[in-house]
Amino acid sequence: MRQAKLGVGMAGLALLCATVAWGNGPGPKAVLVHSKFGGQIYGFDIDQNGTEGVLSEARDIGGDRVLAAVETFDQATGAILKVVKKIQSKDDFLTLGVVGAGIGLVEREHVHTLYVTRRIYEEINPLSANEFTGTWNAPLKTSDIIRDTSRIQGAGTTAFYGIHNKGPGKGFVIGSDVGAGTFGPLITLNDPVFATCCGAVLAYDSATNDAVVASATGEVGGPAPVIALANLATGQVTEFTGLLGPAPYHQGFVNGIAVDSEKGIACTTTELDFRVEFYDLKKESGFAVVLPGATSQLQSGSDVEYDPVNKLFLVAQSVSSTAGSGSSIQVYDTKGNLVESLNGFSFSNASNVIGTHIALHPADRSGYVDGPDAGVTELQAFTY
Repeated sequence: MRQAKLGVGMAGLALLCATVAWGNGPGPKAVLVHSKFGGQIYGFDIDQNGTEGVLSEARDIGGDRVLAAVETFDQATGAILKVVKKIQSKDDFLTLGVVGAGIGLVEREHVHTLYVTRRIYEEINPLSANEFTGTWNAPLKTSDIIRDTSRIQGAGTTAFYGIHNKGPGKGFVIGSDVGAGTFGPLITLNDPVFATCCGAVLAYDSATNDAVVASATGEVGGPAPVIALANLATGQVTEFTGLLGPAPYHQGFVNGIAVDSEKGIACTTTELDFRVEFYDLKKESGFAVVLPGATSQLQSGSDVEYDPVNKLFLVAQSVSSTAGSGSSIQVYDTKGNLVESLNGFSFSNASNVIGTHIALHPADRSGYVDGPDAGVTELQAFTY
């Protein structure tokens, strides 16, 4: 929560809301967010220092059109607070995240015939404004597609990873103070591994001002992943080779990444070998642990998020290896020790256009994740 002083009545109300929302014990809660118009959710996030969240949704309404909307919701109750924007056309919205000082950032794709002809980045600044307040004028071309956002909140700089979807199709990163509307250099990642069909994953090291990008070829028996450190001020890019999974399959794609900037530790998840890796970014070395009880590629981890308050990495596992069914969130400390397994979720990626995301509110050890509806129209609250 923000450190502003609250009156006794407001503090009591906040405590009551938290009690109603979270209940006792860690794991999934009964609090759900439902997309207002029943559409599939195309990205969401929550304000780590506030009480609201934001999502985008879309559903087919026939006639080659979609109903697309951006909505804010209450973290404590799951209720939709405001329909920020609703359109019925070929356009759609994608929530890129809540960044900086609680700024919601939403991409609008303007579609003409079958093609995106313009990408507009709308700001909700602050998220509690519940309306578009301006435009983030990124120095990007229409063919430049943002694939990942660091979502670090509180930091002045947000890192973005994307693909130059034209010509050879190289990857790129760029840093921006979204609130101030300023940008660092657009940094092209020349290594082709960062422009693979499934792209790469991104985190931000605020201590060094580096975008940390990890990727691998994804091929069975392929080489180890590559981790790039791109300084968002100077544009300098260095790379090192990550850990190679066990033969014959090795590690497949890198599915998720998060960084503990205080200790300079990156945590990644990889396909095929169902492992979690912990890298010392300064030493360019690391170690891996198998997800608890995992024996199959289906049990590989996906999204990774870092809680800087409680010093924990949270790993999404679509097919649980610690429960008989459903999905889990595996919680690790920065030394790679399993702290707890949160079971009872359902966030299979089977129908997701946008991959699973864990959104955290570290101050009260709570968050939201996709599911449980198979149609991807819901978000579920949890504690840890």
